[in-house]
Amino acid sequence: MDKHLFLFGGVPPFTLHMAKKFVEAASKTKAPVVLLFVERDGWEQFIPLYTQALEEWGLRAFNYLPLPSTPVEKAIDAIKNSSGIIIGGGDTNLYADYIVETPISNALKESYESGIPIAGFSAGALIIPEWCIISPNDNAQGEFQLRKGLGLLSDVLIAVHFTQWNDEAHLRSAVGTFPNHSNYGIDENACLYFRNGQLEATEGNGVYSLEKGVLKRVDPS
Repeated sequence: MDKHLFLFGGVPPFTLHMAKKFVEAASKTKAPVVLLFVERDGWEQFIPLYTQALEEWGLRAFNYLPLPSTPVEKAIDAIKNSSGIIIGGGDTNLYADYIVETPISNALKESYESGIPIAGFSAGALIIPEWCIISPNDNAQGEFQLRKGLGLLSDVLIAVHFTQWNDEAHLRSAVGTFPNHSNYGIDENACLYFRNGQLEATEGNGVYSLEKGVLKRVDPS
């Protein structure tokens, strides 16, 4: 069973080809796609940003799980009965608090291992690897932070909003902490696609990586 991860460097929508690829992976059952996110005022107005590109490829059924108001057991049940999972963006520390540090994380891991595609946007992408590396631009303390992630990817470091946040120094700090890990800085409107834990494709504005101390653009194709 192939495993699918889509890591976006900013807010939605899905990029064109990644939307198609996600829908193809999520169309093996008629179960809904789960949208898991930390709620904020007016969250309903952001939903079409996540769903519209998928709807254009024929996806119709969605299940919205705002946290923390959705009970954990309800979220777990919805995740286990989904055809795909989208993890939204926002405050990365809150995503770690409400998802990684709860039993929801086990349900996500089980679904991923069973072939359910998972897409993460910004904070949602940051919590997917084994380690969640949080930029000084992404926390109130303005400091480099390290937290446990979901562990769906091993030995991979992710930075988001890369060019927009001018975050090369942040990525260098992450690489200095884990020098033997692969590393990627993902721009807004850009995506990394991993199949079975290996980077297979990119799409969008730009993806970058530090190779022997030199920042280079990534193009797996």
